[in-house]
Amino acid sequence: MKRNKEETTETVRKLIEVARVYFTQHGYANSALEDIAHEAELTRGALYHHFGNKKGLFRVVLESVQKEIAERVMTEAANSDDVWEQLQLGCRAFVSAAVEPRNKRVLLIDGPAVLGWDAWRRMDEQNSMRLLREQLQMMQEQGYFRPVSIDAMTHFLSGALNESALWIAQQQDDTPALEETMTVITHLLNGFRQ
Repeated sequence: MKRNKEETTETVRKLIEVARVYFTQHGYANSALEDIAHEAELTRGALYHHFGNKKGLFRVVLESVQKEIAERVMTEAANSDDVWEQLQLGCRAFVSAAVEPRNKRVLLIDGPAVLGWDAWRRMDEQNSMRLLREQLQMMQEQGYFRPVSIDAMTHFLSGALNESALWIAQQQDDTPALEETMTVITHLLNGFRQ
């Protein structure tokens, strides 16, 4: 029984890995399930068994991208003991990760288009936005912020970060745009400082 579970886990991991490459390089619309299954050295039946259809496979790929970015946000934020710097490092990590070639098409372009804005937002709320809310809540409880609605602030800042990522992703050279974005976010956050 344990061997079957390990084989299933490996099959699913392999399909997600191959599908992510296809969705990144070709986009959702131009990625064929036959090609993904062939590249993963599996049958289409295995793909349908585990994911139901192409959209189901894409959903799992997007979830893995969202989780990977959330982990990166946590890792980068943990590089400081200062809560303000943690917040800024987390914001930078999110935007930087979102615009990386291996993430931006799946996360920013096809994600909302394929799954719909509501499904995309729910995933974001469970990952990066959840971390942002936790950091803001902790900072407000410790007296770092003026009394404002943490819900409103979380949605406002998350929206700004997502829109900034979309803008940065369209730039030829994303480094100046990232630095400009972080300058604006720093000024914005300082406005809430107690």
